[in-house]
Amino acid sequence: MGRQRGEEEPAAAGTRPLRRDAELNRQRIIQAGREVFAARGLQATLNDVAHHAGLGVGTVYRKFPDKQALAEAIFTEELDEIAAMAQKARAEGDAFTALAGFLEGALGRAAHNRGLRELMRHGAVEGTGLARARREITSHCEALVARARTQGALRDGVTEADIAPIAAMIDAIMALPGEHPSELWRRYLAIILDGLRAQPRQTPLPGPGSVG
Repeated sequence: MGRQRGEEEPAAAGTRPLRRDAELNRQRIIQAGREVFAARGLQATLNDVAHHAGLGVGTVYRKFPDKQALAEAIFTEELDEIAAMAQKARAEGDAFTALAGFLEGALGRAAHNRGLRELMRHGAVEGTGLARARREITSHCEALVARARTQGALRDGVTEADIAPIAAMIDAIMALPGEHPSELWRRYLAIILDGLRAQPRQTPLPGPGSVG
């Protein structure tokens, strides 16, 4: 029997629901991957992610053929968000305060994300998106350091090349046995930042003066 005038053409069977379900599953996998990599680090498996997402392993593998692909998608988003933080810092008038705030914010994210710290330390996951985000973060940091130097806020000899080793030092403190999930790293970041100033300040130091 033919359709009556004005009656809508039926949608292709299941097309839109399937697309919607597929996107929802992808979002569930991404979120589960974020949580699993943050808690367990990059040694976590796609099976771990599937279990955490409440999905079948086959569903995860259809979206991401291997752990590298999933980790790249997740950490490209992470680094893009950190790059956005750095870009926002560049809009602030006081470049040293902006640089210090950015470092504290970015390291604060890493403090509770084991996978992100492993990525920053070892670079075990690479890809076009990650490389681009790294370049953006580096560029913003270089601009902040250069402007802080122009403003006379940095001690002589401090350069853009010092930022990555400073982050590595703080990462080493985060990795100390028994430190996580305390905020002890903030104490040592404050000490380092005071040492970078052209005119060091006796700022209050957070946390106890012991790492034992």
